[in-house]
Amino acid sequence: MTAPEQVVLRVTGDRNVCVGAGLCALTAPEVFDQDDDGLVTVLTPRPEPRAHRAARQAADLCPSGAVRVTEE
Repeated sequence: MTAPEQVVLRVTGDRNVCVGAGLCALTAPEVFDQDDDGLVTVLTPRPEPRAHRAARQAADLCPSGAVRVTEE
């Protein structure tokens, strides 16, 4: 098993699927933002370990499935 501090997350946001709910930016503001149209913008594609929990939660809460988090 990999120690939590060694896990590298890759965060993506599919702007073609995004509905602009904003839950990602509210849940993980150091990882996500919204542009002027309200669509997801990924600020940190590989967030620091301290932001992993929030990034995963944002992906779970995304109503359209536009936000994805994968381990590398």
